[in-house]
Amino acid sequence: MSTAPKPIAFPVIALPVTAVTCLEDRAHIERTVMLDLEAGVQRLRLGPVSALAVDRTLHAELTADHAATVLDVRIVRSWTPRGPLPSTGDDSALRHRVHVLEEERIALGQRRDRLHARLGLLGRLAADLLREIGEGVGCGESEGPRWARELDRVDDERDAYGEQLRTVEARLAGLAVELGEAQRAIDLSEGEPAELVGHIELTVETAVAGPVRLRLSHLTPCALWRPAYRAVLDGDSLTLETDAMVWQRTGEDWSDVRLTLSTARSALATDPPRLGEDRLTLGDRSAAERRTVDVELREEEIGDLGPAPVLGLPGVDDGGEARVLSSPAPVSVPGDGRAHRVPISAFTTAESSEFACSPELSPLVTQVVRFDNLSGHALLAGPVDLVRGSGFSGRGTLDFTAPGAPVELAFGSCDDHRVVRYAEESRDSAGIIQRTVVTRTVRLHLSRFSAPGEQGERVVVLRERIPVSEVSAVEVRLRKEACSPAPDVVDAEGIARWDVALPPGGRRTVTLVYELSASAKVVGLSNLTRP
Repeated sequence: MSTAPKPIAFPVIALPVTAVTCLEDRAHIERTVMLDLEAGVQRLRLGPVSALAVDRTLHAELTADHAATVLDVRIVRSWTPRGPLPSTGDDSALRHRVHVLEEERIALGQRRDRLHARLGLLGRLAADLLREIGEGVGCGESEGPRWARELDRVDDERDAYGEQLRTVEARLAGLAVELGEAQRAIDLSEGEPAELVGHIELTVETAVAGPVRLRLSHLTPCALWRPAYRAVLDGDSLTLETDAMVWQRTGEDWSDVRLTLSTARSALATDPPRLGEDRLTLGDRSAAERRTVDVELREEEIGDLGPAPVLGLPGVDDGGEARVLSSPAPVSVPGDGRAHRVPISAFTTAESSEFACSPELSPLVTQVVRFDNLSGHALLAGPVDLVRGSGFSGRGTLDFTAPGAPVELAFGSCDDHRVVRYAEESRDSAGIIQRTVVTRTVRLHLSRFSAPGEQGERVVVLRERIPVSEVSAVEVRLRKEACSPAPDVVDAEGIARWDVALPPGGRRTVTLVYELSASAKVVGLSNLTRP
């Protein structure tokens, strides 16, 4: 008779994680280990590794002074318990309760068996007594009182033990229910489900025996990172710390690994761009349309050249080019799914700050800090923790900034300043061709409420926008003679700027006056009214 051969149990060789490249939504894991191989073909079992490893990305490479070849590499997964049960001394109150119930159940079971045996003996005794009565009556003996007394005694004992047996069986049924409920509670609160664990089965061939260095890599989901910053303002200097928030739940911890952070999107590499039709049609203008010019007010955001915003789940803004950052020291990231802060770089530089206000958008005076990016790498878009003399002052946002480019950070509003804005408008018709003239007057009242003993002036930069016309039929003119004072600068986008110096407890009023004039054929000038 032949039997099936037993599977060979290979010793498991540890395969720790040595380097991790964390991508935007996954991680590239690298493992390195030295193997002492014998000559010939061998099959090795290494691990454990994360069961989430992507099989098609598994790659193994051998490095040695002699010929060594990888014949096959694969991941084998199996369900294994997470760990042994806790010891008796560390048992919970629930487990102690189960232990007490089980002991009571065993004792009651033994008593039930004894009661069954006693009832069996009483049954046989009653049968012997009835047989004795039958034989005595047949022989002419008459011991009625004794026989009645013995039968009554046997029946009483059988009834007493039968009642005890019913009580024990009822208690055993109740114990079974309590034990079932307690066991279900243990399964819900303390039970550890089986864990899916992966191992690497590697088949190699070497010409001679000797040490061989194995490098194995693969992709793993359930890992991501995002940039985060901390800006500390101390007098005229600013320190910017660049960190990475790393989350991973790959099923294994990363201990003392070389961490690299990349913005590459490997999942989007095979997605072709979406193409849509763009239809252009030409039509003749009517006579009424040729006699009139329709204008409207359009809000435009002024910005520098940079990446376009992406709708949907916020990702890493890298300016359209894959960026790579590295941790300067080995790091450890537990696989608990929580956010872990990893330092990347830090630099201190001189800063220039101003107290700025745009009353049309907000009545608050904000301290704006400007400095150059001296980190040596691009600053990716992300949140910034703002810290100044009084401590943590809030959280801001840092936009994508190239190396060496200027950076702007707003460090919150100044509560000792107040700005009130009033705007009014008047219309008039002038000239032979009846041009419509709209005059707008904007008054800005700026106040500074200083603490007792505070000295020195503070310069507040006020900005107010003036419409910019894109058609010749509408003209915009700044009336400098009516402004009080005239703006220091008016740029090409129509932003008027004043540098207002306020002493402690000072008040200033800034007046801006400009005109919009349009010919009679312009339609829609009333839509240009704004507060």
